[in-house]
Amino acid sequence: MGIYKLIGCEQNYLWGGKQFIPQLLGINNSTDQYYAEWWLGAHSSAPALVEFADRRQPLTQLLSESPQLLGKKSAVQFGQDLPYLLKILDVAKPLSIQLHPTKQQAELGFIEENEKGIALNDPKRTYKDRNHKPEMMIALSDFWLLHGFKRKSAILATLLQRPSLVTLAAQLEKQSLSDFYAFIMQATQSQLAEWLLPIIKENQAAYSAQQLNLDNPDYWVLYTIDIMDISAEKLDAGLVCFYLFNIVHLKEGEGIFQDAGIPHAYLRGQNIELMACSDNVIRGGLTPKHVDIPELLKIVDCQEVDPKIIKKAPESHRIFTYPTPAKDFALTNIRYQQSELHQCHSYSAAILLVMSGQVKISQNSTALVLKQGEAAFISSDVDYQIEGVQDGYCVVAALP
Repeated sequence: MGIYKLIGCEQNYLWGGKQFIPQLLGINNSTDQYYAEWWLGAHSSAPALVEFADRRQPLTQLLSESPQLLGKKSAVQFGQDLPYLLKILDVAKPLSIQLHPTKQQAELGFIEENEKGIALNDPKRTYKDRNHKPEMMIALSDFWLLHGFKRKSAILATLLQRPSLVTLAAQLEKQSLSDFYAFIMQATQSQLAEWLLPIIKENQAAYSAQQLNLDNPDYWVLYTIDIMDISAEKLDAGLVCFYLFNIVHLKEGEGIFQDAGIPHAYLRGQNIELMACSDNVIRGGLTPKHVDIPELLKIVDCQEVDPKIIKKAPESHRIFTYPTPAKDFALTNIRYQQSELHQCHSYSAAILLVMSGQVKISQNSTALVLKQGEAAFISSDVDYQIEGVQDGYCVVAALP
């Protein structure tokens, strides 16, 4: 039982940037590699490594051999698995519109795909594990995303402002959001062209001259077509969703929580992301990957959403836990100045990541000095001390 240095696992997806994560972690990116995500957790597809004096061991293996490190509370609720996954993301290109299943939906979907003989690494596989995936994020820069359906009245107003979408407004007047969304997602190329090509043509010059505001859905349609190289002959139904979903702008330090079924898409920026330990993603467009429309329409939550922004950690709070309804995880922000001490206790297994500055973490005779981008795994039921070496802050993921 104690504290261990933890080495994360990079994910080099093509939507990632090339500078932010290497700079955060002190990595020389001389090969010009894409760094989209940095994972710190025990997901079977990309477990972090625990560093001992003479070797490294996957965190999954350590927890399998020593499940008591997770603690009793975690074992009762989540068995012998670390219940959360901590990530850093650099969103240089928009991610797919996506949503995540409930726990029950994931259990059923996983079993059904197993029974159909769909391999876990099959591109058409939707359910990679049995878990749900509620998630929260804290912005590390100006961050733009789609989050849930706008109020129906706001969607109607948005559609009516654009001549080529007026017919859609008339249809939505007569339909539920659920039926309307199903119609959009099953639209033909000729329908998509009828709705979108006039908007693209009308706004192209303003977009090229950088005269469109970022809260204008027309901007994001043209930006996505541009950066994802979407042709006029192969338009994506997800483009219409810029007129249906909330476009949310988070300032650095602000955040948002995304529950099961809520459609969302990260558009631009960098963030810390904390989620239930799952890789179950049901996609709803803006991706070359498999889009399972029947499953999407079965899982999507079409409720009207007023985005609830998680406020920035107050400067006056040296230790601040972001409020969310999640039961699988909580994220705490800990600020420190040089020589400042914080006495801490881990009620469950925790992962600490240094975001800036440098800290010394001590527990009995063990001490780790961690700089920006370095992390530690802290086993359950441990008293430990955080001492600032250089001014900065860290985040700690654990159970609520």
